[in-house]
Amino acid sequence: MPHAIWTGSINFGLVTIPVKLFTAVRANDLSFNLLHAKDEGRVKYERTCEHCHKNVPWDEIVKGYEYEKGQYVILKDEDFKKVNVEATQSVDIVEFVDIDQINPMYFDKPYYLEPDKKGRHAYALLREALNTANKVAIARVVIRTKEHIAAVKPNGDALILEIMHWTDEIVEPETLDFPKEEKMPPAEMKMAKMLIDTMAVEKFEPEGFENKYHDELMAMIEARAAGKELPQAVKKAPARGKVVNLMDVLQQSLEQSKKHRETRAASTKKTTTTRRKKKAA
Repeated sequence: MPHAIWTGSINFGLVTIPVKLFTAVRANDLSFNLLHAKDEGRVKYERTCEHCHKNVPWDEIVKGYEYEKGQYVILKDEDFKKVNVEATQSVDIVEFVDIDQINPMYFDKPYYLEPDKKGRHAYALLREALNTANKVAIARVVIRTKEHIAAVKPNGDALILEIMHWTDEIVEPETLDFPKEEKMPPAEMKMAKMLIDTMAVEKFEPEGFENKYHDELMAMIEARAAGKELPQAVKKAPARGKVVNLMDVLQQSLEQSKKHRETRAASTKKTTTTRRKKKAA
């Protein structure tokens, strides 16, 4: 049973919907410990002062903000409490907006909002109203003493709370050098569109994509744990020649895409069948 990381309510107007917040994505990274190669002992990190070179216990450690090189403002626990935002335990909706008006770069991390029994009807009403209007709700929410701007979005039967970045967290594209609008040769544009059409799919099927690095690394770990050794195959990326003529490269890409599509379709079908068999077992 998933564990709720936050309990509160969605508030819009005078409507209050009691909800619980659940993580919507899970990390699938493999974690490793650092060991001493000689005896496989865990490597520990010590807190050492750069001035006296002594180990520092936790009760002698304070937080400092470096406002100039080597100059710090020291903050105590009570200082942080003075500026803590009020934990209202609510998702306070402040406005509604068309989803296509929000730059996708603002979206950061999604969570599921699950209603309790008393709020199920109002929850469904908000979800259907958002769907019908093709809108998302923009809200303020405090989670673990930190305030966030967030979007409440319908997703199937669920409402998703997606934490968003603040404006000053987004790097301005003007700081980088991107090509400006250029006039494209019609022949190149036609070939590029043909390539896109060839690679286009009617429906995105994420189950067709496998985390091959994760799976192969896990297989190696399991083999080593069992005292076996997997044959090491050195993989090399296909050599790419210099781009001499863009039209030639597009034509070659088009031919490769047709072959890749056939191979991927067969692979997706095989993966789906394997997963169904595992679930049935």
